[in-house]
Amino acid sequence: MKNKIFMYLFIFSVLLILFQFVNYKGIYEENTKQLESFKNKEEKLQDSIAILQDEVLDLSHFNLDRNEDAISYFEKDGYNVDELIPFIKDELYKLNEGKGEHPLVPYGSEEGRKMLINTVKLLNHKWIIADFSDGQFWGEMFISYEITERRELKFRVVESFLYPFY
Repeated sequence: MKNKIFMYLFIFSVLLILFQFVNYKGIYEENTKQLESFKNKEEKLQDSIAILQDEVLDLSHFNLDRNEDAISYFEKDGYNVDELIPFIKDELYKLNEGKGEHPLVPYGSEEGRKMLINTVKLLNHKWIIADFSDGQFWGEMFISYEITERRELKFRVVESFLYPFY
């Protein structure tokens, strides 16, 4: 009787171990497939990141923040570029606050609105690109700027255009 109990326990244990082995083998294979899938996705995402970094580098080519020659130009005159860039942008935006037509935007607006500069991008130590709008009409302009010996900021519109209204 004792031998039969041990025999049944042994067979039950073997069946239990066999069941666990088959069950965990399926789980292991599923996890391996999932891991491979994640590795493939990671590879694609790493490639996407590299492409986006290249695009950012290309887009920031004409940008004062990344132009070492332009930064050196200001630093040799004793300017802190981290403070100067926001100052130049603020001075352009302050021109929006004046009464009457905007002093830099060469186009008038209609119906009592006013042309305002919306976005400013400093290209280097001499040039700026800005866009302007009155809510209905919009355009862009190319501005040159300089800081005089008296440390005054002067702007001059080189070229501008107004998008056609459809």
